[in-house]
Parts: sequence; structure tokens; C-alpha cells
Amino acid sequence: MFLDKGYHLTYCTNIHPGEGWSEVFQNLKTYFPPLKQQISPNEPLGIGLRLSNKASMELLEKEGQLQELKNWLQEQELYVFTMNGFPYGGFHHQAVKDKVHSPDWTTAERLNYTVNLARILAELLPDGIEGGISTSPLSYKPWLMEEDDQKVKSVYNQATLNLAKLVGELLKLKQETSKTIHIDIEPEPDGLLENSKDVINYFQEWLVPVGERYLQEQLNLTKEEASSAIYKHLQLCYDVCHFALAYEKPAEAFAKLRHAGIKIGKIQLSAALKTALPEDVETRGAIAETMASFAEDTYLHQVVEKDVDGKLTQYPDLTFALQHIRKPNAIEWRTHFHVPLFTQEYNGLQSTQEDIVEVLKLLQQKEVTAHLEVETYTWDVLPNDLKKDIHESIRRELEWVLEHINKTNDAENSSSGHSRTHPIADR
Repeated sequence: MFLDKGYHLTYCTNIHPGEGWSEVFQNLKTYFPPLKQQISPNEPLGIGLRLSNKASMELLEKEGQLQELKNWLQEQELYVFTMNGFPYGGFHHQAVKDKVHSPDWTTAERLNYTVNLARILAELLPDGIEGGISTSPLSYKPWLMEEDDQKVKSVYNQATLNLAKLVGELLKLKQETSKTIHIDIEPEPDGLLENSKDVINYFQEWLVPVGERYLQEQLNLTKEEASSAIYKHLQLCYDVCHFALAYEKPAEAFAKLRHAGIKIGKIQLSAALKTALPEDVETRGAIAETMASFAEDTYLHQVVEKDVDGKLTQYPDLTFALQHIRKPNAIEWRTHFHVPLFTQEYNGLQSTQEDIVEVLKLLQQKEVTAHLEVETYTWDVLPNDLKKDIHESIRRELEWVLEHINKTNDAENSSSGHSRTHPIADR
């Protein structure tokens, strides 16, 4: 939906199992029409569409399917403005773990997949708004831990060349369709890019110099045109959970990125699991027992530990981290497990919900991005007493976001008398 402050709000359909297009389309038909009637009965509702490589190929290759989707969206007053292009293959009912990063940005497969998503989004995107596609943080850092510096540099270089090729494809797509698509790189724990510092360094040391050179040589752009194209079409996906795991405050991260000229293409509203560790290590057994209920076999659940001196220690997965829960100087754990936004506490554990609240407040003060997407994809693997009906859970997530946005919006609108028209409804 389109909010008064100029933001499009949706949830990401990566929460629904289904890797083929027919399954994805059935999920859209099942969940979105009733959701629209509940939370956006009088205005079009946006969709955050996740397509696997398989689904994207099926949608493009079988004649008439893309047009069928466009017709259905029009009939239902729904629209697609953002896509999730991070997981390439299967994402449910199997061990995903580090395979979520494969194929990485050194490969032609990742490039071709992302170009296909951009072509689909350009067809679906309503006039007058930009589209965004989130993608992986180049590669998975542990894959390179045994490699020498030359190999690591080669990975950065090849990934950057593929992203530069992608910019060229997006420029061509804009000429053909008049639609602007940006790819939003999503830092996460153990990704080759994990935080704002990594992203800024990557732009300055690799993406801009290598990308500019490629675009100048291959497309005959000037240096200024090449630089502008890079910053326009390659942006950041700010996943609130991931940045909370890096212990980065939203206001500080936003300021650093803005100073570096890096745009935030999408904010994914998600919360990490958090727990304070009592000083008496012998009392941590109960915490370990509760935490163990989140140690499941589908996704990676990295743990970032903070000690009394502020030092951060990172564990590759919760199962491994639990062996270290009695570390004497550890005071807090944050775990890469996307828990429901509306749940601040669970059986003695907490979440990083406060970071989402801060982000929503910051958005009222300054426009950071136009795209907001709820991304709680773990409903299938939550402990049983946190699981709810999926229809109800999606609605509660979005209503929780709207409640926190509207607190500020109502006050501002009543004082200024300001109102906005809906660009999708007016199309």
C-alpha cells in the first residue's frame, strides 16, 4: 500500500513455500486478496515478490503467463514494486544454510537470474515509481577463509564486473521500457558485506573504480555518466535485523551511507532474537534451553556476542554458539533468527524490535527510501507456541507497522492539513 509519507509497504512472499511459478501464483491468489480487504480495502496493495530462478524462467518462457499475472494484478488492485532476488533456489522444507548465497556474484548464473527478475519487474511495475530487487552481499565470507589474498581479490573483481554488466543491462532496460530498476545489495552476517563500513569500502575501493572503467569502455559513457549509473542502479537493502546484528544504530548507519552517497533502495522490516546474559554463568542453562528451540536445520542462525568491553564475537550458527553460552565476560547475544515484529519478548528472550521502531521514527523525519517490506520468513520453523495462522500473522505484522507509522502521521497531518493522492490508484 502507499502511505501518506510517500512509502510503499508490503510483505515479502519468501515466507510461502513454492519454487515453481504455478505454486507462487497460487500463493498470491490465496493470500493477497483477503489481505487487501483487511488492511487496504480502498487503495491498491503492493506485493514484495520472491521468485526462484526456476519460477522466473517459467514465467518468462511460457507464453501468456506474464500477461496473465498483469491482468490478475489489475483486476485485484495489486501491484509489484519490489522483489527478493537473494535466494536463487529452494528456500523452504530443505537445508538452505549457506546455500542461500549460491550461486554468488562471481557467476553468470547469478547475473542472468537477476537480469530476468529485472525484466519481469519492468513489465509489472506501474508507471511513475521505481522498482527494486534485493540481492546477496556478493558471496559468503567463510568460503574464502582458507584462500590467499589474490583469490579474495579475484572474487571481489569478478563480482564487481558482473554488477557492472548488470548496470549496463538496467540502462538498456530503462531505454526500452522507461522503467527504472535498482538492485539493492543486502548485507548480512558472514556475507562478504556485513555492515555499512563494508558496503562503503566496497563502493569506494571496488564498485565505483572497476564499474566506471567497465561502463566507460563497454558503453562509451563518460566517467560522470558511469558513476551516476552505478549509484542510481546499485543501492542498499537495509535489513533492520541484519544491521541490529552488527550492533549498528539506524541513525548512524543512515548518516554514514548518506555521506558516502549510497542510496537505500529498500528497508526490510525484520527483528532479530536478542537475549541478555546474566553475570552468573551458572544461571544461563535455562536461557540455553530456550535458545535451543530456535536451533533448526533449515536456515543459518549466526550469533553475534557482545562482551563487557564492547567487543563483538561472531559464531557461524546457533548450534555452535550454544557451546559458548557460559563465556564469563559475554553480556548479550543477538541471533540471526527473524522473529515476529509484534513480539518483543518470548519466554525470557527479547527481540531487536526497538531498532524497527527507531527506523520508522526516522522515516517520518527524512525520506530514506520509498520501499518498505516486512520480511519475517521463519513461520514454518518457529517454536510451536510462537506459530499462529499464517493469514493472521501476516496481517498482524503489517498492522503493527501501520500502527507505529500512523502515530506520527496522524499528528503531522492534523497540524498541517496535508494529504497525498495515491499514484497507483491514479494510474
